[in-house]
Amino acid sequence: MEAKILDGKTLAQKIQAELKQQVEELTPKIGRPPGLAVIMVGDNPASAAYVRNKERSCEKVGIASFGKHFPTETSQEELKQVIEELNKDDRVDGILVQLPLPDHLDSVSLLHQIDPDKDADGLHAVNLGRLVRGEAGLRSCTPAGVMRLLEEYQIPLKGKKAVVVGRSILVGKPLALMLLAADATVTIAHSRSQNLGDITRDADILVAAAGRKDLITADMVKPGAIVIDVGINRVTDEAGNSRLVGDVNFDAVKTIAGYITPVPGGIGPMTVALLLANTVWSYSQKQ
Repeated sequence: MEAKILDGKTLAQKIQAELKQQVEELTPKIGRPPGLAVIMVGDNPASAAYVRNKERSCEKVGIASFGKHFPTETSQEELKQVIEELNKDDRVDGILVQLPLPDHLDSVSLLHQIDPDKDADGLHAVNLGRLVRGEAGLRSCTPAGVMRLLEEYQIPLKGKKAVVVGRSILVGKPLALMLLAADATVTIAHSRSQNLGDITRDADILVAAAGRKDLITADMVKPGAIVIDVGINRVTDEAGNSRLVGDVNFDAVKTIAGYITPVPGGIGPMTVALLLANTVWSYSQKQ
């Protein structure tokens, strides 16, 4: 038996259709469409592709894009000024700084500059604090996307053992808190964890979010487990063709797991869908 696929791409399209309808209903009441400002610095090709994808998705849903693209040498002070202006701009409901930034810039300081109620990525310390306390607020997009996908497939979390491999502030830590809030028993493992396979084999729900190709192999997975692959790694074959793979050895693990997310087409589209949902949520608070 092969694992069932958790199809993030199809669910993301469904979420976007729901958001489009919501925007159509709210726009006459609020008097303007929702607005998302994406700040990009430099010429990172992967970042540029992500930004284009986000802008196209905004267009489908009816969100106005206020994209701002700056040259690599832009200073910290200039970007702080731009964020300050966007904080005050009534047309903008969400602000996103596309990471990674060039080395001379302090991304944490810039993220803290964003008004927490316009923090479309859910990474401001205030929003992470709201998550810890179980209060309403903007949630980090990728972990929120994982939770929404589990919900869609009616996967029970209460009392289940969940292992999150990865401890980043982007995914691992907020996702562990979200799983905990859903009454799962949560373990966070990482690259320094000893006997990683012993930890992961105990998981009913296994999330790989470490950014390391083939980190999770078939012998590390409990039969029938739910396997969520958040990793995005670009690999190039001998012919020079590149493709995206996750942190999970998909072909081997799909023969063991009960459910599995593909890469691409799993969590990636969900991240963008939840970014749009965050923007619309901020916007809906204005009515």
